[in-house]
Amino acid sequence: MKMKWYKIALLLLPVLFFFSCSRLPEKPGTETAAPPVFEIPAPPPQSYYLTIIAAGDNLYHNVMIRDGEDGDYESAYLPIRTLIQNADIAFINQETLLGGEEFVFSGYPLFNSPQALGRAIAALGFNVVNHATNHVMDKGEAAVFATMDFWDTIPGITVLGIHRSQEHRDLPRLVKKNNITVGFLSYTYGTNGIPVPRDKPYLVSLINREIMAREISALRPLCDFLVVSMHWGDEYFFMPNANQRRLADFLAEHGVDLVIGHHPHVLQPVEYILRPDGRFMLCFFSLGNLISAQARTPTLLGALAYVKIVKTPARPGETQAAISFLDARAIPVVTHYERYFSNFKVYPLYEYTGELLKRHRQVEIDSELTMDYFSDLAERVLGHRKIERNPFN
Repeated sequence: MKMKWYKIALLLLPVLFFFSCSRLPEKPGTETAAPPVFEIPAPPPQSYYLTIIAAGDNLYHNVMIRDGEDGDYESAYLPIRTLIQNADIAFINQETLLGGEEFVFSGYPLFNSPQALGRAIAALGFNVVNHATNHVMDKGEAAVFATMDFWDTIPGITVLGIHRSQEHRDLPRLVKKNNITVGFLSYTYGTNGIPVPRDKPYLVSLINREIMAREISALRPLCDFLVVSMHWGDEYFFMPNANQRRLADFLAEHGVDLVIGHHPHVLQPVEYILRPDGRFMLCFFSLGNLISAQARTPTLLGALAYVKIVKTPARPGETQAAISFLDARAIPVVTHYERYFSNFKVYPLYEYTGELLKRHRQVEIDSELTMDYFSDLAERVLGHRKIERNPFN
């Protein structure tokens, strides 16, 4: 049956309408409007974060060497392992040499610890190790070189304070994590009267303002954040002495960001010191002992420095990104050991218990030693900077 003509016309009408509308005549003097352009906003500049954990004196006496004779030195640090491993950078003041058996393992007064101890602290996650201490020359220059040889066998460790040559000393100690470059320097007040060899003045970094100023000035432009380790102060005093304060001011004047202090074997305060550029330097005057067999009750309480920083992009008109402190506090730690100087452990104070304290050998000597003693001492020295729980949780 044939379709009627008017039905065919109805079917063609939409097609004709489409083509007629696709090219409408333009009015004289007018232009076709451009399609709108939608700009995708740039993402905000990214900030970067970094955490530092720093430990005080890792001081190994004869009884501690004996306690780890089977080579298991790592178990002493297991209660703090998660703190170390969660940090981006973990610093330790290795008070004693790691020269090897040929120099005879020994404690006070001339220290030399098993290299198994060094492997243990590296396995725990410590990656910056300081050797500029008053005991660094205890076994002579050969043991210092042997200690450096040992650390050369373990990748990922930045060693501070001892050097093979002047050229080696001049190399910048830089650790880059999370797009933040951290520079390190280290100095000690002396070497217990054992002289650094005259023909090797570079061997140990001694406190010398002229040299320090030169080395800080050379390193400062290469890093975002500058840390200086200082072995200084009076043993067993809870407050920094006048020389510490003068040196702290000197470091602030030269643009240092963080000072990690050790040597007094007891805690000293944490303070911000204003720099000439208007920024602040953070100073831990003394972190006390990380672990030792010292018998004075105050030496049983040390601290881990906990520092969190943020790097923010440069603002308009600025040429450099800014580094700011987000958190700067201290985690008190307790050295635990039992009868016959056995079962050495280091615990965060927030995990130490009265049951553990009952087994502490020091309770036999100091009957007034209580959990409150540790808490009160931490409060007295650290104040509001005391950390009472795991900061990484």
